[in-house]
Amino acid sequence: MAMEFNRQLKDKIIKLRTELPEASITHVDVYTAKISVISRANNLGMADPKKVCCGYHVNYDHVWCGNKATINKTEVYGGSCEDPSAFISWDGLHYTQAANKFVADHTLEGSS
Repeated sequence: MAMEFNRQLKDKIIKLRTELPEASITHVDVYTAKISVISRANNLGMADPKKVCCGYHVNYDHVWCGNKATINKTEVYGGSCEDPSAFISWDGLHYTQAANKFVADHTLEGSS
C-alpha cells in the first residue's frame, strides 16, 4: 500500500511542479528508509525487527510498555530493555531513537 501511495504521490508532484513552477516541492520517501533499517537490522547490529524494547512479550503473554500484569501468579512489569539503541521498535508501534536516526540520516542524505 505504501509503495502504491508513493507512486501516486510522485505522479501528483510531477503534475504540481508543472502547474506551480515557482514552488519548491520535495518528496521524502520515509518508507524506503524504514524498510532498509528493518531489512538490514542484523547487519546494523540491531535486534530482530519483530522484537520490541519496551514491554513483556513471552509466548502469548503480553504486558505493554509501562504496565503491570499478573502472569502465572507472578506480577510482571512491562519495562524497557537495557540497550534501546539495539532495537528498531520501542513498543511495537514507535521506532526507537536509533531507528529514527537511521531513517532521518538516510532521508536527509537521499540514500537507503
